[in-house]
Amino acid sequence: MFRLITIEREYGCGAGAIAAELAQRLGWKLWDRLLTEEIARLANVQISAVSRCDERMDSSFYRLAKTFWRGSYERTSPLGNQAFDSDRMVSLMEEIAPRIAKEGNAVVVGRGAPFFLREHPDAFHVFLYAPRAEKLRRLLQDECTHSEAEDLVDTVDRERIAFVKHYFNADWPTRSLYHVMINTAVGNEAVIETILNTMHLVEGRPRATDYEHPKIPSSV
Repeated sequence: MFRLITIEREYGCGAGAIAAELAQRLGWKLWDRLLTEEIARLANVQISAVSRCDERMDSSFYRLAKTFWRGSYERTSPLGNQAFDSDRMVSLMEEIAPRIAKEGNAVVVGRGAPFFLREHPDAFHVFLYAPRAEKLRRLLQDECTHSEAEDLVDTVDRERIAFVKHYFNADWPTRSLYHVMINTAVGNEAVIETILNTMHLVEGRPRATDYEHPKIPSSV
């Protein structure tokens, strides 16, 4: 029986709202903002510091500066609070993921969850996407300006591609990871029903990890 759902997504496709409704429908815990908060708590940094690194590669300047200042005390480093970086975020996510899996009854959004939980037979993996026009429509409903929405749609997923390639040595999306990939233009309710119905249909069949998955480095 599936006790975990991971949701990977293209930016702007409405996955956050869909995941929240899905978790509420199932009575499960939603690990979305809660995951950012937990990483911040463990790292003893502000939530905003984690959000800056959320599925993004560190900037070229920061990576260069981090290398230059390696060995210095953080309090004397010009990087200040930026000492929390993507490497630290991924390391903490690798630590948190098994705890989420052990607890179960959870919907986990992004943050590399399909990779970290790929070996768990009770995890059901979903990828959500949408046409560009649909993503812009949803972002405009969230009070983005049109130029802001276009910029986000054009840049965020490029950052996710780089993030997954760097930390998991995989393409994004890695189609073999997912049980189902759904176009959210069909509507949130149809997406949720498709996820729930497909989960029911595939329970008891070969687990996703019985198929070929990318080899992920043991240390990320």
